[in-house]
Amino acid sequence: MNIEKRKMKGNFAGIVVLISLSVAVSCSNNKVQDYDTPLKGTIHISVDESFKPVIDEEIKVYESSYPDAHIIPEYKSQADCFRDLQQDSTRMIIVARGLTDEEDKYYRVKLGYKASWDLVAYDAVSMIVNENCKDSVFTIVQLKKLLSDSLSKLEAVVDGNNATSTVRFLIDSVLHGKNFGRNVHAAQGSKAVLDYVSANENAVGFVGSGWVGNDEDPDQRAYDNKIRLALLECAPCGKNYFAKPSQESITYGWYPLVRPLYYVLKENYAGLGTGFSGFLGLERGQLIFRRANLVPAKMDFKIRRSNIQ
Repeated sequence: MNIEKRKMKGNFAGIVVLISLSVAVSCSNNKVQDYDTPLKGTIHISVDESFKPVIDEEIKVYESSYPDAHIIPEYKSQADCFRDLQQDSTRMIIVARGLTDEEDKYYRVKLGYKASWDLVAYDAVSMIVNENCKDSVFTIVQLKKLLSDSLSKLEAVVDGNNATSTVRFLIDSVLHGKNFGRNVHAAQGSKAVLDYVSANENAVGFVGSGWVGNDEDPDQRAYDNKIRLALLECAPCGKNYFAKPSQESITYGWYPLVRPLYYVLKENYAGLGTGFSGFLGLERGQLIFRRANLVPAKMDFKIRRSNIQ
């Protein structure tokens, strides 16, 4: 089932948040104000580092709308995010998967209520190559060989050890549980991957799609003449068809390395976490995902042609 069909399941998060905002405002005159609200307060959240560019923008817009709201992100590996979620100091994480049944049961018992989580966008693991690299078109078989050390003339660089969502995705979805080859090396984060591929002609790298291709981001434009997106085999398209990561190729399943973006929230009242998680699924939050080259999961933004007479 492609992403476009999955969007048709509907979006009720926005309605919940609007109700929560109304409740928060109506209770603003109460004497007890120990809790944060969707409009004000401070929370710490842990975010998968591969989603940093787009989540920085989401927080920037939210805080500009509600100046008394302060969301402090810490960017780290996905495994560290889930470890943080077990601590009382971290109420919300943004990662590439939801909770398993075992995790859901664990938080029900620990918290006394159900932790909430939802899908808000789709991201691609973008394969990048040096501008002067002779190889930029890969079949799935060649990709597997590259990651398992069979294409020794190329060096692959990923965004850290096996605790990151990018690394886990490549191991689970491409190598089906097998380990990386000796030609696969870890860099200290996504920016380090970009820097390494920029400086090494025979290097290829793997980063979240939010790190590349945004012409409105001056930091990303700095890499325009240093790296380029590789093309990967499009299995549904037929033989000899290849695709770059884009909103279109993600939506219709043409690009093979697509992963989700979820929030997981521990909050049983209308707090700042509820407000921000709902914002991610509302129009403005979804438009920010779209502008960052991700695909919104809650709203379908289509360009419709029209004739003006």
